[in-house]
Amino acid sequence: MTISATSDVQIDNAEVRVTEWRLEPGSATGHHRHEMDYVIVPVTNSDMTIVAPDGTRSIAQLRVGKSYFRKAGVEHDVLNETGETIVFLEVELKA
Repeated sequence: MTISATSDVQIDNAEVRVTEWRLEPGSATGHHRHEMDYVIVPVTNSDMTIVAPDGTRSIAQLRVGKSYFRKAGVEHDVLNETGETIVFLEVELKA
């Protein structure tokens, strides 16, 4: 059984929503669709498993100091298949 990742909304105003995500080993976010453009800011160095809607799996390498941007519409599940806790900030850009 997969455990759920935990989230902590730190800022939620008219411009942005900033959420800290923590994925303990064996946890997952659950399949979701991003409704807004977003930036991921890694807090830990880690490798996340990304599962696309068709089941395709890929690895996203998170490196502290190396943020990345994605457009709205991305659909996936994010899993922690490592032995370490994964932590990142998700900054959603509101219209």
